[in-house]
Amino acid sequence: ALCSVVKPGFVSFVSTSQRPSSASRTNSKTRALSMSDRTPAQRAIDFLHLTQSLKTTPRTGWVNHGIGNPESIADHMYRMSLMAMVASKEMPELCQAKCVNLALIHDLAEALVGDITPNDPVTKEEKQKLESDAMAKIREVLGDSLGGDTIEQLWHEYEDGITPEAKLLKDLDKLEMIQQAGEYEHTTGKDLSDFFTSTAGKFQTKVGQAWEAEIVSRRPKRDAQ
Repeated sequence: ALCSVVKPGFVSFVSTSQRPSSASRTNSKTRALSMSDRTPAQRAIDFLHLTQSLKTTPRTGWVNHGIGNPESIADHMYRMSLMAMVASKEMPELCQAKCVNLALIHDLAEALVGDITPNDPVTKEEKQKLESDAMAKIREVLGDSLGGDTIEQLWHEYEDGITPEAKLLKDLDKLEMIQQAGEYEHTTGKDLSDFFTSTAGKFQTKVGQAWEAEIVSRRPKRDAQ
């Protein structure tokens, strides 16, 4: 059985002066009606087609560090889902199904907005709004009868990082990144210490801390400078 989903308190980013005009509300209503006219099969395939970009978009951090043919966003999400399946076994008080679902969904907004990193000229607030708006659009494409509302709620739960499952998944997101960094160090000879430095001391769970130590212990040995 699937575990319950925490429903967040959604924050509106639209001020009074930004509220849509009557004409714009009419257009939105027309679009909504058009969306609701689609069959379940059409909505499902529209949603799945939308996620195709996750398979073809390389992770920005690796591109910026000159890694050839780097992993895609979907590559990261897939291994993180496996990590969630395994790590949650060490924390039996957690819902394993929710952990896996959070991993599958945590970067879903990037299907529309791309992989925005801290080095991009986008503030944390702007990134949050872009991704939150993207998730609302994804929910609209899929529809609530096929789980669009649950997907959006899970994404917000991950972003809030408050529930025990979300805290574990925040750790796994960083762990998957440093494991990949270590693997690229082995295959390319590059020094990717930036990724390890940026995550050091930030793991919230005992599992996360233990896995970090194991991953770091497997990094290539480098001669002292």
